[in-house]
Amino acid sequence: MNKEKQAENAVHFVLMAKGGCGKTFIATLLAQYFASRGLDMKGFDTDQENRDFFAYKSLPVRYVDVMAGKTTIDQKKFDAFMEALLTEDGVFVVDNGANTFTPLLGYLVENDGLNLLKEAGRKVYLHGVIGGGDNYQSTSKGFTDLVVNSDTPVVLWLNEHFGDLADSNGQPFVTSENFKKHRSHVAGAVMLHKRNPQTYGEDIKKMTKARLTLDEVMSSSAFTLMEKQRLRVFAKDVFEQLDKVTF
Repeated sequence: MNKEKQAENAVHFVLMAKGGCGKTFIATLLAQYFASRGLDMKGFDTDQENRDFFAYKSLPVRYVDVMAGKTTIDQKKFDAFMEALLTEDGVFVVDNGANTFTPLLGYLVENDGLNLLKEAGRKVYLHGVIGGGDNYQSTSKGFTDLVVNSDTPVVLWLNEHFGDLADSNGQPFVTSENFKKHRSHVAGAVMLHKRNPQTYGEDIKKMTKARLTLDEVMSSSAFTLMEKQRLRVFAKDVFEQLDKVTF
């Protein structure tokens, strides 16, 4: 069975309690990766504030409204969302905002939702982000929250954009006791390498600000040939790392 066939009917939750650590960017990369491999990707955006994943109009993303009024989340509204995951075919990428991290995780745990998806023939993965610099402590704790609440495999995204992936004593995350203790939960890892902020950094920012996919960038006159080349190099690196993850 080829890798594309194995990846069908899987649900990928991009989860982290910390906002601004790159979750939506990762969701868009996952969505484009699966689509590039010929899979029927279906996206869901549960972020109740930003809806940035939903803003990518060339990607088939549905917005999930779980609000009851302006300030309260109605967990019962997750039922319709789960119904789609349980009954439709495809590869699902779910971008979950920081504001719905606790409610969604609580919903899945309380209702044994992850096991229900597995019993329905879905392979389930949790994608967690470890951010460097000021994001390190909170995202490291977020990784722990993911692994202690289920036995679902976790794909780690190691984001160097904000700084070194190490604690205040300089110990790298991958050698920390936290990682070693839960290593068996990790199905794979993708490194978002720190790149030149004046070139790669500005190019990625330009792409994400316009809510454009990589394919759209390649056909856009708004990007120079060298900007396109750098984004092509970046995407190739990420996609090749994803090819090595056991989905």
